[in-house]
Amino acid sequence: MKKLLLTLVIAAAGFMATQAQVNPHAIGLRLGGGTYYGGELSYQHGLGDRHRLELDLGFGGALNHSRLYLSGIYHWHWNIVSGLNWYVGPGASVGYYTWDADDSYIGLAVGGQIGIEFDFNALKVPLLVSIDARPMWDFLGDTHAGFGWGSAASVRYTF
Repeated sequence: MKKLLLTLVIAAAGFMATQAQVNPHAIGLRLGGGTYYGGELSYQHGLGDRHRLELDLGFGGALNHSRLYLSGIYHWHWNIVSGLNWYVGPGASVGYYTWDADDSYIGLAVGGQIGIEFDFNALKVPLLVSIDARPMWDFLGDTHAGFGWGSAASVRYTF
């Protein structure tokens, strides 16, 4: 057990030490499920080699509710192997939500995001594909459920 734990600690330290090259810009779609299902127009802006900001304009709904929201997430970014990266970071979201026809509110949420991506720029193709999870806690306006999460698959063009 001690050897397994030591191996995991060394591997995690190795992942933390390696750096991924963040693309200067990426734009595309983030489509997901969970509590926050729907689609998002997504933009990523690189902030150096290991950090970036992701801004997503989201929309979604069903028979009795709909929503329009803006999320901002700050990412720390690490390389696993050439082209394969993982990222994690804090974020927030503000949105306009309607339930049935009578109940609408502005929601404000905080949370984070963790994901894994493949950057096809390693193969000379300007494409970034990722999957992630985004837990959020809506603490303003939500009368239905405070905590929610969303998982998503994304495709972005890098430039």
